[in-house]
Amino acid sequence: MSNPHPVDESHGVGVAALVRQRLGECSPAERRVARALLASYPAAGLGTVAALAERAEVSAPTVLRFLSRLGFGGYPEFQRALREELAERETSPLTAYRATERTGAPPEGALPRAAATLPEAVAGTLAELPQGELDAAVRLFADQQLRVTAAGGRFSALLAHYLVLHLMQVRGNSRLLPAGPVERTDMLVDVGRRDLVVLFDFRRYEEGTLALARNVTARGAKVVLFTDRWLSPVAGLAEVVLPSRVESPSPYDSFTPTLALVETLVAALIDRLGPAAGARLKAMEAAQQAFGEG
Repeated sequence: MSNPHPVDESHGVGVAALVRQRLGECSPAERRVARALLASYPAAGLGTVAALAERAEVSAPTVLRFLSRLGFGGYPEFQRALREELAERETSPLTAYRATERTGAPPEGALPRAAATLPEAVAGTLAELPQGELDAAVRLFADQQLRVTAAGGRFSALLAHYLVLHLMQVRGNSRLLPAGPVERTDMLVDVGRRDLVVLFDFRRYEEGTLALARNVTARGAKVVLFTDRWLSPVAGLAEVVLPSRVESPSPYDSFTPTLALVETLVAALIDRLGPAAGARLKAMEAAQQAFGEG
């Protein structure tokens, strides 16, 4: 079967994100292939068709039908896309800088590059995000019985902090996972079914973030993941995955699209909470004045 929406390997969603987008269109057998692929991504797709079929407990033709639904012309094309993703996932700022050294700095300058790159990356991120994923995330955040704990990596921890500051104001019961080991252990020891853990994990993904996701999901917590289009390994454990583009005018990946996605989530959450969000904001403002923090 042909697909009117083929994979865009350079600028669109990655293979794993595409799988998640198309999951609702799949037959039950095809969904088993999707889950088997995502559970061990991308390694599960780098073996033979027979191996992936065995892992998913389906036939080889089912695997090929699933790939056709994604827009691939066959298994070799699918594996080529995975191998290209693997190379992109390992890109570091130093790698990107060395590539610039070889080719020479673009002549137009940083400001024109940013003006051309960042708006497109933001618009693409929002356009490519499935409405269902955003809705699922908002439903979780709107459940004020769930305690929210957010964490990020070396750079993306800034995004986690930014999200938590908003959640404190509009829904409460939200906190940032601290860096200190004693404080982290104290915060995580009681995590369970009434917890929502929000993780930010981007390429050259951090082993500690994956270990954290495994631990909290084993305890029954739900995970919302912010990541890039190649998808952190945490995606296989997450309830909701919110990918962003990372194109940048510099050798560093940009978090501007993810910041826009965070602000979109906050806006949608306020819409869903309605008067409850307004009441919380009013109470926070009154408390700031009462405690001399305003």
